[in-house]
Amino acid sequence: MAVELKNPVHGDKREILPDEYFEFKSWIHNQLLDQLDLSVLDRVDPSILKPELKAVVGRILRENPKGMPLNAIEKERLFNEILDEVLGLGPLEPLLQDPTVSDILVNAYNKIYVERYGKLEPTDVRFKDDGHLRQIIDKIVSAVGRRIDESSPMVDARLMDGSRVNAIIPPLSLDGPILSIRRFSVDPLEMEDLLGFKTLTPQIAEILKGIVKSRLNVLISGGTGSGKTTLLNVLSRFIPAHERVVTIEDSAELQLKQDHVVRLETRPPNIEGKGEVTQRELVINSLRMRPDRIIVGEVRGKEAFDMLQAMNTGHDGSLTTIHANSPRDALMRLETMVAMANFDIPSEFLRKYISSAINVVIQLARLTDGTRKLISIQEITGMEGSTLTMQEIFSFKQRGIDSEGKVRGRFAFCGIRPKFIERYRASGISISPELFDPANVVDV
Repeated sequence: MAVELKNPVHGDKREILPDEYFEFKSWIHNQLLDQLDLSVLDRVDPSILKPELKAVVGRILRENPKGMPLNAIEKERLFNEILDEVLGLGPLEPLLQDPTVSDILVNAYNKIYVERYGKLEPTDVRFKDDGHLRQIIDKIVSAVGRRIDESSPMVDARLMDGSRVNAIIPPLSLDGPILSIRRFSVDPLEMEDLLGFKTLTPQIAEILKGIVKSRLNVLISGGTGSGKTTLLNVLSRFIPAHERVVTIEDSAELQLKQDHVVRLETRPPNIEGKGEVTQRELVINSLRMRPDRIIVGEVRGKEAFDMLQAMNTGHDGSLTTIHANSPRDALMRLETMVAMANFDIPSEFLRKYISSAINVVIQLARLTDGTRKLISIQEITGMEGSTLTMQEIFSFKQRGIDSEGKVRGRFAFCGIRPKFIERYRASGISISPELFDPANVVDV
């Protein structure tokens, strides 16, 4: 497919073959790098740097031996793309600047998809070749002190705005480098945004606010892309400003707005296989840092046991997320993770430990139309025999799909008055008992 450039004044069109265009841009980029001192780029004000770069590119174009004539519109486009190569992430930069894009999925250098409003769609964005894509991946991972090569062909990283990045290269990926970017907005979503998206209702928002302020331990459960980290960010807004919060993540994504926050991030092993720091080690270390609350971005292994210990030893109000399709599955996964730590703990005792550590499980789901919903809030009430007992406080039930493909359903309370109301009262939080009336329903 040809790249079509159009002069909007005269309406004339001219086609440049993609390979020719990318070769030309690559040549100019290399010429530019030969004339730049890369070590000073980060220290120069962008408002000064851009005109300087534009002047250099203009000089290179005037001395262009490639014989490719460009009009003013095409030159401006070429300059912007080269600027993205030097200062940003190349072809991905326009997608990163688009606020409607929530995911960027690079399946191959010439196959890039994005997610908008919960739906995947292809784009006409492409890299020059696998080597070009690999350069951008190296640029991303090196910025956060990580590496990717044949000895370590998978990596988790993040962008400067906190967006989550995963990359995998050959020999593990068969069709060249693969890059996935989960976007996070520069301005994190607030509770008002979730209400606007109808992820939950105002009544549920009041309950969640009370859950955090009364220092209940919360486990947020959901599938991939269901909004667990987003809700965790939103709930963190209700933590009092005077409390000391320690966050622990594999790749730092949380965007807490409190001043008294200590952020910890794991470290992968170096090229010699040494120097790895795991989430479990960070959780253990955080207990020595005098935290009021501990937030673990996601429990996925042996650190689950130490997280439960923290919740059981005076660090009330801790929050974490877990991948699971239901609250019951979340507790089963938690039990399995503790077993992975090779502690010889009987299952019945372990379940009692979980029941005393976690107070509330919040379940999120991503529905077929791409929307996210808070579908259940369940309180852990204790044990009956060897079984963990839970009671559902609130739920969302899907009732169908309308003519536009939108999911229709009902938010409703289950008529159960939770035991944690006593914690609300002890913390000076007032809430009407009538709020839990099953007649309180909201159709969406």
